[in-house]
Amino acid sequence: MTQQTGRLISLDGPGGVGKSTTLATLADLLRQRGNLVHTTTEPSNSALGRFTRAHADQIHGRALACLVAGDRYEHIRTEIRPHIDRGETVLCDRYLASTLVLQRLDGVPERFLLDLNAEILLPDLSVILTASPQTIRHRLTARGAHHRFERDPEGPTREVELYGCAEQTLRGMGVPVLVVNTSDITPSDAAARIAATVLASPGSVTGSPTKRT
Repeated sequence: MTQQTGRLISLDGPGGVGKSTTLATLADLLRQRGNLVHTTTEPSNSALGRFTRAHADQIHGRALACLVAGDRYEHIRTEIRPHIDRGETVLCDRYLASTLVLQRLDGVPERFLLDLNAEILLPDLSVILTASPQTIRHRLTARGAHHRFERDPEGPTREVELYGCAEQTLRGMGVPVLVVNTSDITPSDAAARIAATVLASPGSVTGSPTKRT
């Protein structure tokens, strides 16, 4: 039996696009096809990740960006890399694309963020879930805001625009990107589209550091 090649797949996007539900459904779909799957999230569940999540409304700008990056490096070392080395597909709820959006909303230049994350693992596939700003606002109103970025009335429009910029940045770094618009589809439909892409691309480029551009 051929050993599976481990890989990292990230799911990012504005609040309200269905990341968590889509990731859980995607994990089930991949497992049904015989893939070993590990799910995780950022900030991570480590002590540093929990601190970052708990204080993200009080800590801003470069300081928060450094905390997020520090947690990411530890996350890779203690959780992501070990599972990849065991041949598992790691699905991460938020990763580099979210940094390139949320920290820019906080006034941090992209160049600083790329330098800060210069030695992380690139995802083998970066999935960006998106929706119209109107749809996002409606969903956030129904769900409630989870953090300060979601409490900004102009946040959905700015996030959608910045995720478009992040897509181009990631493509320029050689990262495969899949954009799925969830305005008119269910998380199950979104997961099926992602699974089709993942299953059609069994190879892995994991291990490459982010490129400086």
